[in-house]
Formats: sequence, C-alpha cells, structure tokens
Amino acid sequence: MVRTTPLRPVDIASIFPELAPLARQAVRLHPRPGIPTPYESSIGGPLLWPANEKWPVCTEMHDDSELPVSLDDVRRRRALLEAAWLRPRGPKENLLSQEERALLDTLQAGHPSDGEPNALLPVAQLYLRDIPGLPCPDGADLLQVLWCPLDHETSLPAAYLVWRDAASVVDPLVSPPEPADVDHYGNYVPEPCILHPEPVIEYPAPHELPEDLLDRLAVWARAEWTKSHPEDEDHGSGDAYYQYELSVAPGWKLGGWGPWSFSDPWPMLCATCKTECRPLLTVSSGEWDGGSGSWIPLEDRVPPAGPVGLREPSDPPMVSIGRGYNMQIYICPVSFDHPHLENMQ
Repeated sequence: MVRTTPLRPVDIASIFPELAPLARQAVRLHPRPGIPTPYESSIGGPLLWPANEKWPVCTEMHDDSELPVSLDDVRRRRALLEAAWLRPRGPKENLLSQEERALLDTLQAGHPSDGEPNALLPVAQLYLRDIPGLPCPDGADLLQVLWCPLDHETSLPAAYLVWRDAASVVDPLVSPPEPADVDHYGNYVPEPCILHPEPVIEYPAPHELPEDLLDRLAVWARAEWTKSHPEDEDHGSGDAYYQYELSVAPGWKLGGWGPWSFSDPWPMLCATCKTECRPLLTVSSGEWDGGSGSWIPLEDRVPPAGPVGLREPSDPPMVSIGRGYNMQIYICPVSFDHPHLENMQ
C-alpha cells in the first residue's frame, strides 16, 4: 500500500519566494505494522547482517536511575496489554484481572544490570532502492541503524550506523544477539514495521529562518488562520500555522529539515572537520497528533473499525523519545567515516 500526504493548504514558497531556495526533499517512511524480512526496508525488523561479522555492543555508561528490564519482559508486557485492550469488557470491568495485574507488576519490576556490554538493537534498515535520496558511500546500497536501548548521557539511546553492499551478504546471520537490558518502560524497543516511503518537500522550522522573514510570516499566518477561524482574531492564534502546517513533516523520515521545537537551533558541526552536518534520520514518537493532523496520510483518515489495541495508528513502532519528542541523527557531508551527531527536539 502507499501513503499519500495531503497537499499543503497553500504553496508557501509562492507567497514568500525567499523560502524557495530553502526547500528540501524529505522521505516520510510511514512505518506500519508488518512482518519484514532481512531483505526489506523496515523499522524494528531483522537486519541483513553477515554471519562472520561481529555484532556491535555498547560499553558506555548508562543512566541507572531506573532499573532496566529485559527484552522478553517488554514483549510479554505488550502482548498482555494488547490482548486486554482488544477483548470486550463491560463499562465497570477492569482492564486487567488480578492475575494479569500481578504478572504486569512482575514484568515491570526490572532487574539490576550486570554491567556487561549490551548488545545493540535493530532500529531501521533502509535500502537505496526503496528510499529516494538515501545517502550512501560508493559501493553501498543499504543503511542499517542500531542503538543501545538505554538512556545515555544525552538522555537518548546511543545509535550505531552501518552502510553496506547488500549483495555482499551471502551468508546472513540468522539469530543475532539481543540486549540483556532495555530502558525500564521499553520506549526504545521498536515494534516491527514495513515502510511506505513517500518524498515530500519541506521548509525550515521557524527557528531557523531570518528574523525579518519570520516576522512577516507570523503576520501572514495570523491573518490566514483567522480567515477560517474568525473567533481567534483577538487571541493571537495562528502564530504556529507555518510551523505545524507548512514547514517540517512529522513522523519518521529521512533527510529534510530538523524539527527544532523547544530549543533554538545550534550549529550541528562535525566533531572531526567542523563542517555543518545534515539531518539523516528522524526517529519520531508519533506520526501525527492534535497539532499535526493535516499531515495524516489520506489512507489513514478513516479510523480503523473496532478496538485498536495497544498499538495506536499514529505510532506503529511504539517508540517514545523523551516526552513524546523526536530524535535526529545528523551526518557529516564530507565523510561517512566521521562520527554522527544526535539531537532531541
């Protein structure tokens, strides 16, 4: 199936020509529940990994303010809650039975970490054939992203990037190692998803625009908003119209612009050569919410019939960054060998 982003309400670059040179292509990944194979692009699916290549592990310090849990704990907890949400119940009937509540408490209790290196967890696998504009070194056609599913110094999971030539993997690994520890709430454990990539055009978040342009955009946005919301004319509404409707697409995506939100932008400079890095991958806590409903794909605008379960339509991977934010991975345009950068917005 395809996913189709609705046309933006207006062609903002025709109204503000200064934005035209700032247009960038992003590829919305539109992850949806599925059973991907190692030979497909996916979120949270199995990786095409050579059997003779060492699986990466994390040896960094982790945030120990809350006990980690096991990957099996997360899977069993999600299965328990999914079944509970899907079964019919009366208006005064509890979601869980006493036995299920006790089991859930056990699964959420956590365990002390043994301090051993933690095997990394697959996050994304992106084939060049599926993802328009996927940056790859010469001879590579596959990007694989793994991370340590625990909080680190940046309050983010630590990502690990691998580019490879898919055709060179003739003896793939069948049963990769799994991490002994994941974050207490399982926020960094993506559910398997197949992808429906879709190129879209983005413009910078308001935080990255020159002040003069931003001021004129704000005046225009308020006037544009009150055309359809006259009741808001005296309340300053519409200031976020450009940000939420016309600039940066929400959700998991490749490339485009960074979704700066609760902080002002700062230079994302390569630690090796000081070149400005560009967004590679945005990991999102959800593809839409109350402020980004106009970005809901046309194919997803009719709510599913019947109970939804634990896995909400707006967040099939079930990944949560911070308090519902985004994690961006930036790479240096000079060399794929230079270390990447991570940011939360």
